[in-house]
Parts: sequence; C-alpha cells; structure tokens
Amino acid sequence: MTQTEWLPVPGVRLAAVEAGIKKANRKDLVVLELAPGSRVSGVFTLNRFCAAPVQVARAHLGKARPRFLMINTGYANAGTGEKGMANCLATCDLLAAEAGCEAAEILPFSTGVIGEQFPLTAFERGLPKALAALDGHQWGNAAEGIMTTDTRPKVTSRRVELNGVPITVTGMAKGSGMIKPNMATMLGFIATDAPIAQPLLDRWVKALADCSFNRVTVDGDTSTNDACMLVSTAQAEMAEITELTEQNALLYQALEDVFVELAQALVRDGEGATKFVEIQVQGAAGDADARVVAETIAHSPLVKTALFASDPNWGRILAAIGRAPIAELDVSRVNVWLDQVALVENGGVADGYQEAQGAAVMAQQDILIRADLGAGDGQCTVWTCDFSYDYVKINAEYRT
Repeated sequence: MTQTEWLPVPGVRLAAVEAGIKKANRKDLVVLELAPGSRVSGVFTLNRFCAAPVQVARAHLGKARPRFLMINTGYANAGTGEKGMANCLATCDLLAAEAGCEAAEILPFSTGVIGEQFPLTAFERGLPKALAALDGHQWGNAAEGIMTTDTRPKVTSRRVELNGVPITVTGMAKGSGMIKPNMATMLGFIATDAPIAQPLLDRWVKALADCSFNRVTVDGDTSTNDACMLVSTAQAEMAEITELTEQNALLYQALEDVFVELAQALVRDGEGATKFVEIQVQGAAGDADARVVAETIAHSPLVKTALFASDPNWGRILAAIGRAPIAELDVSRVNVWLDQVALVENGGVADGYQEAQGAAVMAQQDILIRADLGAGDGQCTVWTCDFSYDYVKINAEYRT
C-alpha cells in the first residue's frame, strides 16, 4: 500500500520530527494526538527489565483516558534506573505543558539502545515542532519516525462499512530484530474510529496481539520495550460496540487483517532476512503443545541457517521437533512437509522423496514448513525468517 492509500483515522493526528535525540537528520520523535473521549488499550512486554516508558504507560493507562502517544527512537530508556524514570516522566511533563493537558494523559514509548540516558534538550526542541506539524495524513512519516534497524516503514489500512457507516482501521509498527514478543524490539499502534467500549477493547487487543505479534519471531529475543496499542477514537456516528456480533464481525476481521499484516511485515523486514517462513504445526495434543513445537523450529539456529543456504537439510527440522519441551511425542506418528513436498512420513523419510524437490522449495522466498504430530487437534501457526550473515553484522555493529 502506498502512502496515498494509508487512510487517515478520524480523531487521530500525527507528526514525526527531527529532534536530534541520538543522530542528526533523521526523524526520531513521533507524536499522536487522540480526540477527546478516545479509548486506548494495550499489551506490553513481559521482560522483567521492562523500560521506564513501559512502566509509565501502564500506570497512565490506569489513571486517565490518553490524549497523546509519544514515541522516541535512539534510546530505549531501559536499564537506566531512577534517572531514566525521572527523564521519562519529565518528557510527559514537557508535552503536557506544550499541549495543555495532564501528564497522565500521555503514553510514552521508546526504542533504541538499552542502558543509555537520552537528552531532555532534544525533547524540549522537538515537541513544539511536533505539535505544530500534527496532521491526520502523516501515518507514513510517523511509521518512518519510529524505525530503528528497520529498512522500511510498516503501515497498512482497511475500510469497512457497518450498517452503512464507513469505518477506518490504520496501523503502523516497527521492529526487525530482538523480535519474539511476549504479550518484539517491536512497537505497534493501530487505530480505528469505531466506537468500541473499553472492556471490549481490552479483550480485543489481547486476542488480536496473540494471533499476530505473538506469533512472530526473528531471533527469539524479547525486548524490554515491546508494546502494542489499540485505539478507538469513537468518532464514527454509530452505537457503541460492546460485544462481537455478526453485525460487527467485519470490523474485527479488518482489525485482525491489520494486526497480522503488520506482524508479518516485521518478519519480512527481519534483520538480514532473505526468506519469509510460515510454520504450521497440527495434530498436537493441544494448542499449547503445537505452539511450543512451532516456536522450537522457528528458533533453531540450525534450521534458520539452512533456510538461508536454501539447504533442504530436513533433519534439522526433525531434530527441533524431537527436542521441543512437550510432555509426549510419538515420533512414529510425525509427518513433515515443505510446502506440498512430503519429507517425513510416520517418523522416517517419505517414500519417493528426492532432495531436488526439497531444494526447489528452499530456494523460494516464501516457504511453508508443516508438521503433523498425530496426537490430537492442537494447532498453531508461527512466522519467522532465516539467519543470514547480515543478521550478525547488523547486531555486531548496532552501537557503532
């Protein structure tokens, strides 16, 4: 979707400015203004070294209805102790003074290097510029302004009609490394003008994150700063939505489409990634077992390096399945496919399998790995990518 197709959400204005937080001549400070009465819900990292902005955003969500979201790149403000917390609160105070609102009405987010303090002077310079530049059509610039090692901005939109009323859903996300969300470094912001009641919004953001951002992994690392926020500006002229019904199912589907597209975009832009890999595990004793097996395959460095080399070394997939920490596994019932090519039947090499078949699939940019454990109805899908030389280079040089 091109920038001209990114649909403005009534009740949301955005701006991205060059504040000079860490580097000159790059957008690094983003502000989203939300219409009065907007509802916001979110899920945050489970990393116990969670950053100061995560702690403050959680606290502010419990005190007031947010009016502004503020995101900076360059510094994560994690592992920064009492000074980092004081700096985070100070940035909220700065924006509140400029915007004429309460500090508790501001949700802060940060991404970048862990353990280093950011300069408050950059926020003093940048926040007035951001407020002056607020506009509903700035989703593309805002998505660019929250990037770190991303190679491209990640934005998408959907529009549906509910009983003749047009509804917009637009979202943006960032992240390409330290990606293995537990709710990745990932930030996601999705907004709609549909009037979704707060209790339902709270339930929906958890369910939507679980089927999208919580199903992707680049390197198995969970960031200190992960957050995914769902905003309802309630600007659409229709009755408040309090439950999922046949009448509003189209809205939920549009939200799910946006969440999933953004989550998959993180993997497609994974640091050094050359392959997009979907891993489907079915026939597990339960969904939890299926997820464990899928993630064990997805996190295996040996599987991921074979993917990069286009090497159909399916023994690595089998070994990952075999070491997955689930209670029981009857290997004689396990079947594995690469796309439609049968690799393993009943725990052994499939009759008629030729390595050229596997090599043809592994040479593709998009690859499907499918495993059936033959133990029940549990299933799960996870998206991941390969490990290339560039992944090591990007992370080795991250601070230089």
